Order: sequence, then structure tokens, then C-alpha cells
Amino acid sequence: MLSQILALIIAIVLFSALLQGKYPRYLLTLAAGGAMVLVVLLGTMGSPAAALEALSVDSFVKPQFWFAHGGVTEFNVGINWSTILFLAGMMIMVEAMSDAGFFDWVCLRLAKALGFRPMPLMLSFMVLAALLSMFVDSITVVLFLVVATARLAHFLRFDPVPMIIGEIFAANLGGAATMSGDPPNIIIGTSLGLSFWDFLRNNGVICLIGLVLVLVYFYLCFRSKSRGEAAVAPELWEIDPNDAIPSRRRFLARISIFGVVILLIATHTLTGLTMPTIGVLAAAVTLVSTKTPQNLVRQMDWKILGFIIGLFLTVSGLEQTGVLDGMAQFLAALGGDHADQMVVVLIWFTAIVSAFVDNIPMATVMVPVLLSLAETLGMDLHTLTWAVSKGTDIGGIATPIGASANVTGVALAAKEGHPISWKRYCKYAMPAAVLVLVVSMVLILALH
Repeated sequence: MLSQILALIIAIVLFSALLQGKYPRYLLTLAAGGAMVLVVLLGTMGSPAAALEALSVDSFVKPQFWFAHGGVTEFNVGINWSTILFLAGMMIMVEAMSDAGFFDWVCLRLAKALGFRPMPLMLSFMVLAALLSMFVDSITVVLFLVVATARLAHFLRFDPVPMIIGEIFAANLGGAATMSGDPPNIIIGTSLGLSFWDFLRNNGVICLIGLVLVLVYFYLCFRSKSRGEAAVAPELWEIDPNDAIPSRRRFLARISIFGVVILLIATHTLTGLTMPTIGVLAAAVTLVSTKTPQNLVRQMDWKILGFIIGLFLTVSGLEQTGVLDGMAQFLAALGGDHADQMVVVLIWFTAIVSAFVDNIPMATVMVPVLLSLAETLGMDLHTLTWAVSKGTDIGGIATPIGASANVTGVALAAKEGHPISWKRYCKYAMPAAVLVLVVSMVLILALH
């Protein structure tokens, strides 16, 4: 009983601190994870075995961690090293693509083709954000798009905030379509043995319909603001997108690596290569093919990896002390014995919580809860999984703090001189999120 109380206190303090946003998120989760291991698992429980299970270091010596038919990797209750290695590998590869000028080249070529007109640019950048986020981490996509948008706004003298909000929304929505685009999906997929195609089959159509609706929604919201567009500065027409490419040879090499990695992700259930193996291969090939590999390693977002590791440790403590069993019982009571009712409960419960607590911890918490619900209620695990996937992914878009991509985009916009208030962000993003959630709920109920 004492261990459950302490675990719950640590979790409540952590999520309260994350909500306040006063301290670095990675430090908070690592501190909470450390406290969970030292105070709860080793202290009150007195169980070195539980602490080792939380750290999951034995994952690396299991053959199925690196190679497994069907792409299954981990079903552990501690740190999901599949997620960590895959994310790290993708980060290194994407940093190399950025250094090669890929993202700047894409943005400049698209902007020039559209005549630098704000409304077509907003809609096209949203589509670009969604497409790229299906394969590249949505945080990275938001990073380069926000900077590109701010630069274009400077020359064209328009307010970039609507476009930035649209890009953040679309990047999250595109990432929700696949296993590789959003951290919550990576966590859910690697934990439950799902494949790239599982996500694309079940989430792809929903996200496509959602994107069409959101494009119409943002067009209606901002069409009046785009009228009377200013003349395009002459210097913009003189920009050659190819100037963004420092080395054509390096550019082609990075794109080739990216293409091969996407192919490996798409076929991993056939080849037996697991997600951590693909992540390690992506990092190794990228680092070997660059003259300054240490720069790519330094440029990685180590903070997000620390943030996720701390969360895994915290959630492991909650699971091993039985706290999450109580959460599963609470959700079971709300959903009853009806699968349709449970789907509705899971979508809206995870969406509301994810809007105010980053959707990465929500996804991490819900994995063991899903397993418990499926076992105790005899419901289809996959159906419940898609409900949680959509709830965390879409609910997290509703507020500036609901997803890591939101936090990154809003912070970068402020740095570029275009602060986005909570009120302004939620005014446009929250109704759009509710719209996509309703569509998601209806389609999941209809298809499953």
C-alpha cells in the first residue's frame, strides 16, 4: 500500500510540474523516474528484480529485440529501448538531411512555385507538413517549417501565426497516420508489436479525411486575412532553391539513405528487422558517410530522449505497484462491457488528458492499461489501441503543451518574433482537434 501511495505521489508531482512548465521537462521526468526506482522499487518494495525490470537492460541481449518475424520487439514494463534506439537513429538521419539542405530546398521550391502567396502557401505547407511527418519525426518537420514561414513572412509582410498553427496541426495529424511519425505511435507500436502497415491501414484513412477537413477549416478561418496580399519582394524571385544545397553529392546521398530507411520500415514485418535495428542501421550508415559525425550526434535532441526514458521509468513504477490496474478498472467501469462504449471512453479520456499533459506520457501510461483492459474485459486489443492512438495524437494538438511538436513550434515562433498566446492557439486548434476526434470516433466505430 505504501509503495502505491508513493508511486502515485511521484506521478502527480511530475504531471503537475509538467503542466506548469517552469522547469525543463527532461529533468523532471528523469528525476521522477530515478525517484520511482530508488524510493519505490528498491526502497519500499525492496525489489532489485523490479528495478532491473524497469531499466530493461536485458532487452539488448534478446535475439528478438534485433530480429523477429513480424517485427515484434518488446512487451516489457520498463524502458522501451526499441523506441529510444529507433528515435535516436531517425534523429541522426534527419539532422544529416537538414545539413544537406533538403528541408530548405523543399520549402523554397514549393514557395516559389506558388508565387509566394500566403493562402496557397499555408495550405501547401500544411500538406507538406503532414506528408513529411508520416516518415520524419513531427518535431523536426515543425522546426524547419516554422523558420521558413517566419522568413517568408518577413519578406511578404504577412502575419505568420495562422500558418504556423496550421503547420503544427498538420504535422501532428500526418504523424498520427504512421508508426514512425509521432513518438506516441512509436511507443504504442513497439510496445504492442504493431507494424508500419498496421498504423497506416487503421489510421491512414482517418488522418487523410481529417486533413481534408482541417484544410477547409483553416481556409475558412483565414481567407479574409489573406486578401489584399502585398507585392512579392523582388529579392525573393531571385532566390534559387538549389543554393540551399551545399553539396549535391551529399544531398543525393542523404536522400538515398532516407529512401532506404523508409523502405526498411515499410517492409520490416517481411524482413524481420525490428525498429531498433532499423534505427541503428540508419544512424550507422549516416555517421559513416559523413566527415563530421560528432556534429550530428551533438545536434541530436538528447533532451527528448531523456524525457521519454524518465517517463518509462515513472510508468514502470506505477505499473509494478498496481496503480495502473486501478486506472484500468476505472476506465472499465466507465466503458462497461460494450466495446463501442469503451472506444468512446478511451478516445475522449486520452484526448482530454493529452491536451494538458504531453501526449507522450499519456501513450506511455496507456500501453499497460490497454493490455489489462483487453485481458480483463475480453475485448479486441487492436480496436482499443486505435482509439488510444487517435485520442493521444489528436488530443495533443488542441493546446500549445499537448505535444512536443506544439511546444517546439510555439517556442520557435516566439524566438522568431511571433509569439503565440494560449488563447490564440486554442481558438483555432481546439475546434479543429474536436472535429477530427469526432470523425476518428465515428470511423473507428464503423470500421471495427
